[in-house]
Amino acid sequence: MKLEKHMNRRAFLTIAVAGTAAAALSTSLSAKDRDDKDKASFDTVMAFMGAMGGGDMDTLDELMAGDMVWQNEGDPDLPWIGTWEGKEAIFGFLGMFSENVQVTHWENQDAFASGDTVAVFGRMKLRLSNSGVETDEFTFALRAKVRNGQVVFWNWFEDSYAVSQAFHAT
Repeated sequence: MKLEKHMNRRAFLTIAVAGTAAAALSTSLSAKDRDDKDKASFDTVMAFMGAMGGGDMDTLDELMAGDMVWQNEGDPDLPWIGTWEGKEAIFGFLGMFSENVQVTHWENQDAFASGDTVAVFGRMKLRLSNSGVETDEFTFALRAKVRNGQVVFWNWFEDSYAVSQAFHAT
């Protein structure tokens, strides 16, 4: 009985590992062979990111869906952590963010699209206006969704511990 149970676990693990490997391989292949929707979503998010970095509010307005949702994950004590819905709220958030934060280094390291979803990973540094302290370089991740050539969802993840430390420094 004990040997039979061990064999069943081994068979299950073998099947599970094979299934995971097959899923990873198929995901990898589809990322290499992006179709038009993948490319359009990717280009929209990169243009949105570029417009944001360049302060081009007209282009941001064009690329932002009216019902867009922006979520920043992290330390809730930071004023830019939370959820903003709709263009007016997001533009208000961007103004508040730019008053509090200066991006001193930005580097996209990996980015890919699958359908309407785009993921971007990279490294950055910030200077916090209230403390004047600059963070060390840290990683970020972004998950964005695109609909009809406009960004509808922006989900931002950063090392909020490092940012919070710099924000609250005296």
